[in-house]
Amino acid sequence: MKETAGRVFSAAADNAPLPGCTVSREIYRNAGDYAAYFSLAADTDISAEIYPYRRLLLVLAGKAEIYGGGASTAAGEGEMIAVEPAIPTGIRSGEGAVYLEIGVGRSEDMNKLIKSGEAFKLAELLPYSEGRIVNMDILSGRNMKFVIMSFAAGTGLSEHAAPGEAVIFALEGGAVIGYEGREHVIKAGENFCFAKGGLHYVKAEQNFKMALLLTLE
Repeated sequence: MKETAGRVFSAAADNAPLPGCTVSREIYRNAGDYAAYFSLAADTDISAEIYPYRRLLLVLAGKAEIYGGGASTAAGEGEMIAVEPAIPTGIRSGEGAVYLEIGVGRSEDMNKLIKSGEAFKLAELLPYSEGRIVNMDILSGRNMKFVIMSFAAGTGLSEHAAPGEAVIFALEGGAVIGYEGREHVIKAGENFCFAKGGLHYVKAEQNFKMALLLTLE
């Protein structure tokens, strides 16, 4: 994962659009699976392309419009769209946007609850449940997983290590991330990266929702 482990950061700010340009930065690739940040300046367009598998696009800042196949869908900050394979699909933005794109080599690795071409708030897929942590796999491929989690206030994960690298996308509320002996406060719109084998825990003193991009190595 091409991120620095052990710090709170903003993927949206780190990949802010450049005037008049579209920019991509890949943070992970293994065989047909990948994750990359894209930034679109105001009034720019990534022309329609065809992919052989479904993709997930999570808007981190601004607003983007996904178009193709005679239809278009707009998505704002915190919203996600699944894009169908084999259909020429482009992305444009009037005001500018930063988004995370995730692709896997097999479309069947996507959660069947996710409907292509519909924008939805990622944080709204899971409820809070008093005293509990709720998980949902959005994508589960050979080389990586994309998971969302809700933590009711007062819950948390005890210290453990991940089998690969991981990036947290805080969606709602806030929490404390313990990592290699230090605590870091994270809130909605911020990110945190774990190195493979890095010991970490999560403490949610308030309601907290996050997405987790985890590599499987």
